[in-house]
Amino acid sequence: LDNRLGDAGFRVKAIHVEGASALARADIIKAAGIGVGQPLLGLNLAQVRDKVGHVGWVREARVVRLLPDTLVITVKERRQLAVWQHEGRTVVIDEHGQKIPEADPARFAALPLVVGAGGAKHAPDILPTIAQRPKLMARMEALIRVDDRRWDLRLKDGSLIQLPAVDQDAALMKLEELDLRSHILDLGFERIDLRNPDAMTV
Repeated sequence: LDNRLGDAGFRVKAIHVEGASALARADIIKAAGIGVGQPLLGLNLAQVRDKVGHVGWVREARVVRLLPDTLVITVKERRQLAVWQHEGRTVVIDEHGQKIPEADPARFAALPLVVGAGGAKHAPDILPTIAQRPKLMARMEALIRVDDRRWDLRLKDGSLIQLPAVDQDAALMKLEELDLRSHILDLGFERIDLRNPDAMTV
C-alpha cells in the first residue's frame, strides 16, 4: 500500500530542516536516514524524531509530513557554551556542560576555552558570571579548573587570576572595583590571588 501510494506521488522530494545551523544540518539529515524517493506516508515519524534527537546538536526535535512530498524537521539547537580541553582531547560543550560530539572545536575558536577535570560540569556556573564583565572576558585566554574545586583565569598576556572555591562572584566584584580605581588589568602583573576573602595579593 505504501509503495502504491508512493507511485501516486506520495514520495519524499524535499527534506526541510528548520531551526538548525548550517553546521548541524548535515548531521541531522544523516541521522534521519530518509532518502529522496522514499514513500512518505509509511514513515514512522516518532522513530525519525528519536533518531534526530540523538544528534549532539539537537535539544528538541519535531517531524511532520507536508503532503504530497515534503518532510519537515524542526529542531531547537543546543547553545554552544565553550570548548573543553582535558587529557589531550578537545570538545565543544553546551550550556549544561554536555558534550556536542559532532561539533568540530576548530570551528569554534571564538568560544571560551575551559581546561581541566570537572571543567565541563562547572563551566555553566562560572562563565555567565565572567561574561557580565566584558573587559575581563575579552582578556581571558582560558578558564582552568584546579583540583576540580576552584578556577584560575589565564589572561592573554600570561597573567593569572586565582579565584576562591566559593563566592567567585564576590571575588570578581572586588577585582572589578580595584580595576575601576587603578586599572590594574592594564598595568601588567604575574598573578592576582583572590582566594583569601580578607586580602587580595598581587
